[in-house]
Amino acid sequence: MNKTDMIELRHFEIEHLEVLNSFELPSEQAQFTSLPINYKEVTEGQHRIVIVNDREPVGFFILHATDRVKEYSDNPQAMLLTSLSINQAKQGKGYAKEAMKLLRKFVITEFPDCNEIVLAVNHKNTAAQKLYVKVGFQDTGKRKHGPIGEQFVMKLMW
Repeated sequence: MNKTDMIELRHFEIEHLEVLNSFELPSEQAQFTSLPINYKEVTEGQHRIVIVNDREPVGFFILHATDRVKEYSDNPQAMLLTSLSINQAKQGKGYAKEAMKLLRKFVITEFPDCNEIVLAVNHKNTAAQKLYVKVGFQDTGKRKHGPIGEQFVMKLMW
């Protein structure tokens, strides 16, 4: 069995908190995302999603069904993905790629009204851009100005 065979996407549960709060990222990645510890609380329409490998949290992201989505898509059935991170100690094992491959099926099951995921990725974050393209995201041609420069808006539809 491969290391990534046990990857699952799960809604945040309190049992995940201790491990998520211990996440670390190298500085070159930390500039592009936000650690799970910054999301101890979320607002209505924000969903904390945990990437789990064999019951151990290895990654994290937020799915938004809030007005913020309108900044990225005109589709009223779209959700916004932000703050994807894989704990530094668990990187290089394919967890992010496998999690993003599971994203569409997870969203169809958990958020059946959604038919599009959008995200913004910094133009300097080429590793993330390559990951998103590999799993089916497409560049929309839209650009946003983020805290550290231009961002490409990408989407995954079904």
